[in-house]
Amino acid sequence: MKLYAPKYYKRFQCIADKCKHSCCVGWEIDVDKPALEKYNSLSCGYAAAIRDTIDFTDTPHFILAENDKCPHLNESGLCKIILNVGEDCLCDICREHPRFYNFTNRGKEVGIGMSCEEACRLILDSDDFDEMYIVGEIDGAPDICEFDALEQITKVNEILKDNTNGFASKVDMIHDYFDIFIDDERMTDLLSSLEYLDEAHRDLFIKNTFVGYPADKDLQLARALAYFVFRHCSEACSIDEFYSSLSFSVFCTKLIANLSIENDIYEVARIVSEEIEYSEENSEKIKLAYFK
Repeated sequence: MKLYAPKYYKRFQCIADKCKHSCCVGWEIDVDKPALEKYNSLSCGYAAAIRDTIDFTDTPHFILAENDKCPHLNESGLCKIILNVGEDCLCDICREHPRFYNFTNRGKEVGIGMSCEEACRLILDSDDFDEMYIVGEIDGAPDICEFDALEQITKVNEILKDNTNGFASKVDMIHDYFDIFIDDERMTDLLSSLEYLDEAHRDLFIKNTFVGYPADKDLQLARALAYFVFRHCSEACSIDEFYSSLSFSVFCTKLIANLSIENDIYEVARIVSEEIEYSEENSEKIKLAYFK
């Protein structure tokens, strides 16, 4: 089976200590079984420090330090596991983040999630979002379903790539072609009902009435929508599921557009991704609301 990725994927590289929103802070980090076995077999000087920071109750995970930091994050923002025993000893979640995977009719897809600030910058700055390349061959066979979302995604990307129209017109074309509509009142109700990592973001999301898509952000908004569609629509196995995921994608992009009028678009896009699409409960709640 082939593994596909957007062309910009090959340009991604973790910026480590230069990151202002480290993925090593604020998240409980689970330790998978192969990593746990590797940590138990280590005999180097740092091995005991790794084992001493693992909570083995329920799903094994690292015990967060002060300010919810990973215990292996040093003062310079670098990983002490990598520094002491090498990148090969990272657990799955640390090695893979911010990557995500989709299974489609043509094979497996890999992308990078916008909650990572460097991935967000790359996504919003890259105009080759519709160009895929083959990363390599992997074991397994594609998950085949009767409905193939690829044809629908190709149509969305055709609309987004046509820069003879502004982003507002592109959204109208998507609304008309796929018969979806994201109204302001329903958006506000949904945003009010979500769970938030930071309650300040609830106020940020719902305080402003949508006044339109800022023309100076046309390119970034088109790329953001293409990202959401790629991530959330690829695995749709019915037209209704596709419409629901497409509505979710427009919903998130419309929220980014609204917030970017008075705020940095890169930061609000990262926050929207973190609070909504990285919460399975929040994303499913929105998708269900638009399921026909």
